[in-house]
Parts: sequence; C-alpha cells; structure tokens
Amino acid sequence: MLKTLIATQVVLILFQVAIENGSVLAETPKACSIIVKRAQWNSQKSTNVTYQIRPVPWVVIHHTVTPECNELNACKARVRSIQDYHQKVNKWSDIGYNFLIGNTGDVFEGIGWHRVGAHTRRYNSKSIGVAFIGNFERVLPSPKAVHAVAKLMECGVELGELEPDYNLYGARQLIAVSSPGDALYDLLQDWDHYDSSPVLEE
Repeated sequence: MLKTLIATQVVLILFQVAIENGSVLAETPKACSIIVKRAQWNSQKSTNVTYQIRPVPWVVIHHTVTPECNELNACKARVRSIQDYHQKVNKWSDIGYNFLIGNTGDVFEGIGWHRVGAHTRRYNSKSIGVAFIGNFERVLPSPKAVHAVAKLMECGVELGELEPDYNLYGARQLIAVSSPGDALYDLLQDWDHYDSSPVLEE
C-alpha cells in the first residue's frame, strides 16, 4: 500500500513538472491531424530559426513549379528535394515554406508554425507561406489538396497561430513571380479570406 502511494505521488510530481516545462500539451485540434511532421519526411536540421509574433495576419499561396506528387512516399521525397535545394543552392537555413501540400491531400510541415520562412520577400515575418507541390499554371491541384489547405487554415486559427480574420493572397500579388500559377490563382480568388487589395510593389 505504501509503495503504491509513493509511486502515485511520484507520477503526480513528474506530471506537474512536465506541465510546468510545457512538455504536456493541450489536445491537438482535429484539423491539425493532416500535417505530416518533419521527422516523418526525414527533414534535415535547420541551421537557424527566427520566430514570428503570433497570431500571424497573412497567408501567402505558392506553387513549387516541380513535378506534382500523387503518392505519400513520392511527396515526402519531393519535399526533401525542395529542402535540399533551398539549403544547398539558395543557402537558406531551411526549406523556405511553412507548409507544402501534395495532391494526396497531405500537408507537409516545412518550417512550420511560428517560424519566419523565406517564401515572400518583405512579407515573411507577418505571413505563413503555403506551397502546393506542382506547377499549376494550366491545371489545378487535386480536390484533396484544395480541401487540405482549408483544414490547415482551420488548424492555424484553432492553435492561435493565425488570426481568425487572416487575409489570404497569391504570391504574385506581393512579389514579381507567376506563383501560384494562373489556374490556381484563379481558383483561390473564390476562397474564404482572399483579399484582392494588395498591389505588387514596383
């Protein structure tokens, strides 16, 4: 009986310490279950991290201008390839996007929430960069992928990472690129939170 009581007290003490250290977290919102964590796609370590002030007010949509991926392992390999390019060729500290979305409907954690990416120059500190894997000038992402971005935004709001009234933009509205492609850009103009007001700075 005494041993049981002592063991129970030890468990309670350890649990309290875990709470104080932040290692026991609140239940993850259901919308966040679509996210494939960095360890799951075998990411390389970041060489530097800059944190954002949360919640973030903007979401910027990109495309990767790479081949699409339609199977989980192929998508993981594509994300690793993009990270490798960003780190070795661009000399960035990590993959530039906060999240990437494959045609499978999986959302891949890039640098993730509350970290400043390298996706939209001058706007990285106040935005989350989401890239659809593929080239969407003439074709659209799969319905699963389009549904996934809505779930990701829901996840961000529930976690307090995104402002509830966040604004959503295509990258071409903010910087001199064709991203996220003509077909995808036409589509996203019908999405909730899309803001047509920003004009590309010359």
